[in-house]
Amino acid sequence: MIPRKTLFGNPERSSARLSPQGTHLAYLAPSDGVMNVWVMKITKSGASCDTLPVAVTHDRTTGIREFFWSHTSRHILYLQDENGDEDYHLYSVPLESSANGQIEYGEVIDLTPFKGIAAQVVHVSAQCPTEILVGINDRDQHWFHDVYRINVETGARAIVYQNNQFVGFVADDELKLRVAVAFTPTSEMVLCRPDGDEDSGWSPLMTIGSEDVLTTRPVGLDKHGDSLYLLDSRGRNTAALKKVELETGEESLIFATDKADVDGIMIHPTEKTIQAVSYTYDREKHEFLDPRMKSSFDALTLFQEREIGREAEIDVTSRSLDDTLWTVAFASDNGPVRYYTYGTEEGDLQFLFMDRPELDQVPLARMHPVMIPSRDGLEMVSYLSLPLSSDPKETGRPTQPLPMVLLVHGGPWARDYWGFNSLHQLLSDRGYAVLSVNYRGSTGFGKDFINAANLEWAGKMHDDLLDATGWAVDQNIAIVDKIAIVGGSYGGYASLVGLTFTPEAFACGVDIVGPSNLISLMENPPPYWMPIMPLMQQRVGDFTTAEGREFLESRSPLFHIEKICRPLLIGQGAQDPRVKQAESDQVVAAMREKEIPVTYLLYPDEGHGFDRPANNLSFFAVSEAFLAEHLGGLYEPIGTDFDGANFSVQAGINGVPGLELGMQIQKLNS
Repeated sequence: MIPRKTLFGNPERSSARLSPQGTHLAYLAPSDGVMNVWVMKITKSGASCDTLPVAVTHDRTTGIREFFWSHTSRHILYLQDENGDEDYHLYSVPLESSANGQIEYGEVIDLTPFKGIAAQVVHVSAQCPTEILVGINDRDQHWFHDVYRINVETGARAIVYQNNQFVGFVADDELKLRVAVAFTPTSEMVLCRPDGDEDSGWSPLMTIGSEDVLTTRPVGLDKHGDSLYLLDSRGRNTAALKKVELETGEESLIFATDKADVDGIMIHPTEKTIQAVSYTYDREKHEFLDPRMKSSFDALTLFQEREIGREAEIDVTSRSLDDTLWTVAFASDNGPVRYYTYGTEEGDLQFLFMDRPELDQVPLARMHPVMIPSRDGLEMVSYLSLPLSSDPKETGRPTQPLPMVLLVHGGPWARDYWGFNSLHQLLSDRGYAVLSVNYRGSTGFGKDFINAANLEWAGKMHDDLLDATGWAVDQNIAIVDKIAIVGGSYGGYASLVGLTFTPEAFACGVDIVGPSNLISLMENPPPYWMPIMPLMQQRVGDFTTAEGREFLESRSPLFHIEKICRPLLIGQGAQDPRVKQAESDQVVAAMREKEIPVTYLLYPDEGHGFDRPANNLSFFAVSEAFLAEHLGGLYEPIGTDFDGANFSVQAGINGVPGLELGMQIQKLNS
């Protein structure tokens, strides 16, 4: 078996990012077991220099997941919350070089030192390298973010716009606000432009109907700030890329495809011209608008085919301002991510690192895109992984039916993609077929597919999951009475729905931070969700009316607990601001009252999911044993995989093999 730590431990290095001048490289790597930002010098060709990399941040909790360079090329900026509470602050780390050329760093500056806020980066610009626009909800965390201009060197702040109506902004490279986004009480989106300067008011540029708001959004401005780049599904199904003149409102089409929404845009670092777009149906595809960009990707594709030896998707993760140096990631479904620097003028590639080099020596399963029909005629793009021994020719069909795990993504307005997936690899290695389904409501497939999910939580959205499992049984992939349903967030809700609304459809379920009562979910959103609550009410259900509350109750697993007859494992973060701890507590209380067994793990220092590596590893150690008990697959004993984790077993300690022993070992080791 592949060790769990190989799949769920920290990557050795990841997220390569060039400094704007192309002289340094930053990346994430463990420091004392926690992911932090490291910086190294590189040559003009992208090769590493003789100086050693240096960890310039020293987080000791959840680790840093999101960072970027300021345009000074001397500051690393990163966002961080506390224990998953999603109250994000923006921090700045100053960098210098010592007399001997070694990298040195100074004290971290909190650029947003307010309690209870969720900072949002509005814009960074090479024209204003020492400053950044940031949205801060310090006046009222329940509503709108004011926009500040902040000096990344000193932390000095000056308010640019006191905001009482907008949920987002687009700024130009002079850090002037040029477009603002608002939502109406009827869930329409309104894009506005300033009448003059920021203090003279705003006028509507366009109104976007509620049916288009999840597939239409501004994505940037041209070099002069006069034209808006807009993803737009109005008048069509899939989101196209358009250019809109702010002065006249005139629109021109840049690129569209009926297959899927445009979901990626490559813009020149300084000229701000569109060079390429991408879209993803089952696999990512590019359309090149700049011949030089196409030539570079042709060279990278040839290198991938010749040198890497695996299918891979190519991602340009950063570019120098002069566009002569890129960092490129080659991401495979059955191997580690390989990072390189790429010199655009000479076509030189310099290897940097692999994120998990130990995976290069491990036999891994393929991820097969499969198309599954729903009962009402939709096509669901899904992804199937199989144990290597069951599919030696990699046909995407096992030699005989297998126990199966249905993985349900969160959101629900998100999607699954082709690529390396730790859970797919773990579960297929343990003997299961693993199926991820883009059910209706998933993004990327056009607005009709998204809107087909309106008011269909525990309705047609659940039918889609049942249709997927039925397909897998009909295709001789899955054993009908050996299918588990597993998911987080909406996926956790789907697991609860599976065990309550269709109690005999699944052998067992795993719910990670899933809501159980749609009324309490809607009544207790994160503060900064308030402006979009009308949209939530339209798509999930209206908790403000008696009729709406009756509907939401009818779609809430909490009120059907007595139907559960299959084993359930629950994991919850106590700091979760989206799906509060009460959503899991009330399920467990109801099950205990009715004497229905359940195992419940509570993580006091986690939010909406498990970010701390030790916590994440511990939960999937328990999940692996739980699934083996009820599906019959293999599992690696828990052993010491609870070391460093912080959780308590609130119920059902005897419901999972090895759980009680693992807790005893953890106690002894601590």
